[in-house]
Amino acid sequence: MTQHALSAFPITHKWPPQHPDRLQLYSLPTPNGIKVSAFLEETGLPYEAHLVRFDSNDQLSPEFLSLNPNNKIPAILDPNGPGGQPLALFESGAILWYLAEKTGQLLPADPALRYETLQWVMFQMGGVGPMFGQLGFFHKFAGKDFEDKRPRDRYVAEVQRLLVVLEQRLATHPWIMGEDYTIADLAILPWVRTLVNFYEAGALVGFDQYPHVGRTLAAWLQRPAVQRSLNIPARD
Repeated sequence: MTQHALSAFPITHKWPPQHPDRLQLYSLPTPNGIKVSAFLEETGLPYEAHLVRFDSNDQLSPEFLSLNPNNKIPAILDPNGPGGQPLALFESGAILWYLAEKTGQLLPADPALRYETLQWVMFQMGGVGPMFGQLGFFHKFAGKDFEDKRPRDRYVAEVQRLLVVLEQRLATHPWIMGEDYTIADLAILPWVRTLVNFYEAGALVGFDQYPHVGRTLAAWLQRPAVQRSLNIPARD
């Protein structure tokens, strides 16, 4: 695949690829961004990372919106997509699913286990991400100044409910799917890390009451690929 083929995508005009034969990643080291960078680091799939700066509203630029009209990171442009044609893709869960199938890694081959893994990815996309993110708003950001604490407490309760689900699962499973590390872990654990570290909400939700979640988070953070992913793309 040549750079000429990628140049048909407007996003490459703002972020010119140095290696147009590699998968292009447009991202930030946020929970959703780390999902994909950690997958790429774990599997060794060649890629090139581009920093999407929110402080300069890169995500609202026409070039980025041409790839993701929802103006969220991460997004990818794979020059070697299905049928050998370029594929542009957004939504971190969809990207994880696509990359797992593309590489044959971090997604069970057994059909039943495959769908069970995807079930947990959807659990994160529909519950963990949105609820943890709302709690972060009400606890750390502008919402912390609201006198009425009922909205915050609603999200505290929902986050605790989700943590109970994870705690019960991880009480009998080393990783979400058991012995095998999968995209289910890559989807969920960046958000658990953000809840405790970035949002500083561990005490608020009683994180110590979920020791198996804590144990799994600690094991995840020890993985070399995960450590690298926490700074991909590197911030200037």
